[in-house]
Amino acid sequence: QVQLVESGGGLVQAGGSLRLSCTASGRTFSRYAMGWFRQAPGEERVFVAAVTGDGGSSYYEDSVKGRFSISRDNAKNSVYLQMSSLTPEDTAVYYCARKIDSPMPYYTSQMWYDVWGQGTQVTVSS
Repeated sequence: QVQLVESGGGLVQAGGSLRLSCTASGRTFSRYAMGWFRQAPGEERVFVAAVTGDGGSSYYEDSVKGRFSISRDNAKNSVYLQMSSLTPEDTAVYYCARKIDSPMPYYTSQMWYDVWGQGTQVTVSS
């Protein structure tokens, strides 16, 4: 049973930076693409970023391009989200998720992810 645990959230001032981490259990971490999603209060969970299993390709929602960077360290079974130039619009619970082991490149759709972490709160003050 694979488990994902996020950490690194917190309170940060607008313009600041945070680095989120997600650590996975299991022996086949590198086989799976990983994604980050976020959910603001009263809103639906939406895609933020994703990275392929080997770290060779990454994908971003338009609003975070140039500000967020996703990466992974397969030796540590971990995926990261480096966030900079944060704004109050980035305030949300951030979730990491494991993509279904499939060649289909549907990285932005939640239905293609089968394991989710518990989430970590990111609050950006103005």
